[in-house]
Amino acid sequence: MLHTTLTAPTELPALTPREQEVLAYLAQGDTYRMIACRMGLSPHTVDTYLRRLRSKTGAVNRTQLTHIAFRMGY
Repeated sequence: MLHTTLTAPTELPALTPREQEVLAYLAQGDTYRMIACRMGLSPHTVDTYLRRLRSKTGAVNRTQLTHIAFRMGY
């Protein structure tokens, strides 16, 4: 379950521009491979970004990250 402290977008941690880009692609339904291709990265690097995003937001999976992305306006 998401941490209760993540109730409003203003309470979410600051994300780097690349993390924001990965999150936006995730919200569009892209796979790791699709995100990697769009950004010119390896799927492993995309996985690293998504692990960092889960750590920063308290999300435990892609579904929760997608929910956060929608709350942030992606």
